Amino acid sequence: MNKLAWEGVYPAVTTKFHQDGSLDVDGFIFNIKKQVEAGVDGIIIGGSLGENSTITHDERIELLEACLQAVGQQVDVLINVAEGSTTQAIALTQRAEKAGAHGIMLLPPMMYKPTDEEVGDFFIEVARSTALPIVLYNNPVDYKIEVTLDIFERLLPYENIQAVKESTRDISNVTRMRNRFGDRYKILCGVDTLAMEELLMGADGWIAGLVDAFPAETVCIYRLIKAGRIEEAKRIYRWFLPILELDISPQLVQNIKLAETYTGMGTEHVRAPRKILQGAERKRVQQILENGLAARPTLPDYLAL
Repeated sequence: MNKLAWEGVYPAVTTKFHQDGSLDVDGFIFNIKKQVEAGVDGIIIGGSLGENSTITHDERIELLEACLQAVGQQVDVLINVAEGSTTQAIALTQRAEKAGAHGIMLLPPMMYKPTDEEVGDFFIEVARSTALPIVLYNNPVDYKIEVTLDIFERLLPYENIQAVKESTRDISNVTRMRNRFGDRYKILCGVDTLAMEELLMGADGWIAGLVDAFPAETVCIYRLIKAGRIEEAKRIYRWFLPILELDISPQLVQNIKLAETYTGMGTEHVRAPRKILQGAERKRVQQILENGLAARPTLPDYLAL
């Protein structure tokens, strides 16, 4: 069993498409190389932001293999596993392991409201099927399934369950996890608008969304906080917050892909049923981005931290 550091910034990367809906692997790798240049610590492929629901297992493995070839010697490369059945989750996990993934991000079973016992059993069966390190995704706001402290208690014996993407929207949950489990589980903030707060309360990392368009600013905030340069981090974070709020929206994919076009990091192409932003909402998001870019801060030499 491998053990990942689970520290730093892990972009939940968008999946790039051509206008006809086919995968744009070159565009995908272009963005990822920019992320790595900016100092990110890992890549998570095929998450919610990666339009998981519209890409096939074959496409996810294709993206994984391309990413591993491009940057797999420099950063952790993980694939998201969000499946409705235990069998399918195990199948995708084992394919990812065979392809060389460094780890997986694992969601509870979707499209069914399971009991806590079923959630725990699901995680255990997947963990038993692989040697890959696992970060669990705890997002009861969007997915209506909470990974409770008691479920985490059940999972303690399974050493490859190593971390949690903390997206409960409750900053106090960082402290609850620390009080009950110490450092047994690494904690990565999964909500852009709470990242600084959770990092100050002891989170180890940040699974980020707007990093896809603004990698340098995201990594800079993280490293300044960990270096104790809180006032500098606060200044950048306050500038960033109106843009980060584009992550907490049902249209987060379209918002962030539009942001990527503004910073030269990608295109807006999405797969149906999504459509690119239109009308008043598009103008609202554009205004936020334009205001932010007009006041974009000068960053310190954060890569030296």
